[in-house]
Amino acid sequence: MKTSTATVDVGSSKSIDKSTVKVIAAASLGTVFEWYEFTLYGALAAVIALNFFSGLDPTTGFIFALLTFAVGFIMRPVGAVVFGRIGDRIGRKKTFLITIVIMGISTVAVGLLPTYESAGVLAPSLLIAMRMLQGLALGGEYGGAATYVSEHSSSRRRGLNTAWISATGTTGLLLAFGVILACRHYTGDEFNTWGWRIPFLFSLVLLGISISIRMGMAESPAFKKMKEENRLSKSPLRETFMEKANLKRLTIALFGICGGMTCAYYVAVLYPTFFMTQSLKVDPQLANTTLTLALVTGLPMFLIAGWLCDRIGRKPVLLIGFFLSALFIFPIYKGVAHYANPDLLAAEERTPVTLVVDPAQCSFMFNPTGTRSFSSPCDVAKQVLSTSGISYQTQNVPGQATALIKVGAAELMSPGSVGLDTAVAKERMESLKASLLGQLEQAGYPVKADPEKFQQGKVFLLLMALVFCGVITLTPVAPMLVEMFPARIRYTSMSFPYHFASGWIGGLLPTIAFALSAEKGNIYFGLWYPVIWIASSFVIGLIFLRETRDVDINL
Repeated sequence: MKTSTATVDVGSSKSIDKSTVKVIAAASLGTVFEWYEFTLYGALAAVIALNFFSGLDPTTGFIFALLTFAVGFIMRPVGAVVFGRIGDRIGRKKTFLITIVIMGISTVAVGLLPTYESAGVLAPSLLIAMRMLQGLALGGEYGGAATYVSEHSSSRRRGLNTAWISATGTTGLLLAFGVILACRHYTGDEFNTWGWRIPFLFSLVLLGISISIRMGMAESPAFKKMKEENRLSKSPLRETFMEKANLKRLTIALFGICGGMTCAYYVAVLYPTFFMTQSLKVDPQLANTTLTLALVTGLPMFLIAGWLCDRIGRKPVLLIGFFLSALFIFPIYKGVAHYANPDLLAAEERTPVTLVVDPAQCSFMFNPTGTRSFSSPCDVAKQVLSTSGISYQTQNVPGQATALIKVGAAELMSPGSVGLDTAVAKERMESLKASLLGQLEQAGYPVKADPEKFQQGKVFLLLMALVFCGVITLTPVAPMLVEMFPARIRYTSMSFPYHFASGWIGGLLPTIAFALSAEKGNIYFGLWYPVIWIASSFVIGLIFLRETRDVDINL
């Protein structure tokens, strides 16, 4: 590769020069802080539900909290378009500065928001607004970081160099989990009241560090060269979305790469927390500690996968990740349940729970706007059952007026709450829930997972294997997306499919999976959502993806 005053020597040398190390470090550290800030909400979803959605029933409140988590992800493709255009028009460095400032300010603001108890509906409204700003900012982050590092790297080191970007995203997750664990330890019982605010306020420190780092970054050599040669795109959005050849690339990138990748990664690093705390009733600190250990162990796998990308190609590594993820998701999650809460599985086998209902009365328990009312006998029974976190079987009896919950030989009737005053309906649901919990306790169902029976070593190994699958899938994505699109529209074109998938497919994963499990009465049923996406991407990638390792990314 030629060098000039606008480029950095990124030749085929096996050693990495100091300037490239600086580039990787600067981009990676910023990504650590971005992902720290963005991950906080996901890790604290249950606490957020308690403080911002306390006016709703527990199941609806938690689903709504998950949806608010998803709102940030949903905004990511919008951010990809907005900041992608800026990055392709005025440069990578300036865009980095804008995104980090927006991200930092909106995250600190979450730590200062009033709760539902003190401000009513204004509290969740402000929370959602801050989440939207976070998602908007993050939409411009990953594409810029991957583009920036790639344009400083040779084709024989690009996979390894961009692996640091992916790895430091996980480091951000770990930092978030670590700060949360420390705050839980020092604030104790007060964590749910005010201690949860500390991790958000700590972002002010990270914001200062991030701005300092990014102010010292130089512009991308590829962008400098395009600017000098007057080759910058005058309309990145039009070229990205209106040109037939690029639309084909976008479609393959979305469905053959990013859709499956985001599900494989999120089901490994985000969903285990929801699954263990909500479905298995594991203590949040124990669940987060175990997942954190698995994530730490998985960090070297990023570099191994990046090295493999440079040796055998991007496509083989990506397809291996898809195959392993789809194959092992169900066995791993079932193994986690077995070793995390064996009393729950034993009780379900010994005294199964059955819901006897008229299927015509049953709704799909998904409430994206928080405005739907679930008041039929079937819906009320399902809400109560899902809150208890147990699996159950459904027996359909057309024409049955009420819903019956059978715990062994005991029967509980759910007449529903159609037409009742809100307070009366809530009281009736609480009464049914108390009766159900009483029957479950008599049948030997645990209220919480017994920490003495939580086999942390085995759960850790299972989660580590899941993290390895997610890492192998994620790592080849950055160099492959960079190499798929021309330099003049690269920031916009690679950011959109990545963030659309991360936002609308992966970001909705916890919400949809939790709703599917609640709908079917099976804590594993929601896993079909990521598995189907991963399997589909494997097939599409196998047929339509081409190897990009030797593409000249300066064109």
